Amino acid sequence: MTDLQPVVDEIYEALKPRLGEGRVADYIPQLAHVDPKKFGMAVVDVEGRVFRAGDSDEPFSIQSISKVFTLTLALGKHGEAIWNRVGREPSGSSFNSIVQLEHEGGKPRNPFINAGAIAVSDLILAGHTPREAIGEIVRFVRFLADDETIAIDPAVARSEQATGFRNFALANFMRSFGILTHPVEHVLGVYFHQCAIAMTCTQLARSGLFLAAAGHNPITGHLVVSKQRARRINALMLTCGHYDGSGDFAYRVGLPGKSGVGGGILAVAPGKASVAVWAPGLNENGNSLVGSLALEMLANRTGWSVFGQ
Repeated sequence: MTDLQPVVDEIYEALKPRLGEGRVADYIPQLAHVDPKKFGMAVVDVEGRVFRAGDSDEPFSIQSISKVFTLTLALGKHGEAIWNRVGREPSGSSFNSIVQLEHEGGKPRNPFINAGAIAVSDLILAGHTPREAIGEIVRFVRFLADDETIAIDPAVARSEQATGFRNFALANFMRSFGILTHPVEHVLGVYFHQCAIAMTCTQLARSGLFLAAAGHNPITGHLVVSKQRARRINALMLTCGHYDGSGDFAYRVGLPGKSGVGGGILAVAPGKASVAVWAPGLNENGNSLVGSLALEMLANRTGWSVFGQ
């Protein structure tokens, strides 16, 4: 594969005038303090080479990007049975909508909206205390990134717990339909802590590399999931990874991706590379505004869109 550093540098320089655009997720108080002009980008190719620019080694709150990792864990524990509790369809609604849940009998549309990820947390909790389940998630992310320094930001976790009223409503609603089987406080304890994992763009890109390399981590040699499961996780990321902005992201970028309201996006170019970007300002759908632009530029310059050049 060619040297991508000039491409990454060019994207960073082109976007410098736009840093700070969008709105930081101030409804989680701890995230409101983040400098909106931050920008990081890291590309890790399937040969393990790393290309980066900007604040690529500054940790940030990965938030909903963690849902990719918890989905992978839950599939490993329960297999295809998880689809009895959560769907695989795009939501077309806000990531924290309760209206759709009521209309569909408490079964969340997909594992990447809040309700779906809370249901996945319930599955991971099976047979564990909340502390054990949280530890399992952190160990899994460290394994994927091959980095033992990755940790949860306790201030962000507390901030989420203190302001997560909508998530408590979603969880109680699902519990009433039997979708959740554990106490709501335990499930949300797991969910809030997974969202509060802090990672750098470099760590995040490394952790997603197994999805670009047919389920293998080419750096460590570990088999993470089967080729078929990697393909299916990528499919869900493409169709559901950006909430009600997923169609637009597929149209503009054409890569499987998962965003988080901390301003990060993990994107996968199957067979090529894993990419992480971070720019805290969000667009109207809750996805990183400048981060999405960076990925669109990368896809255009490399021809990596899964729909062809």
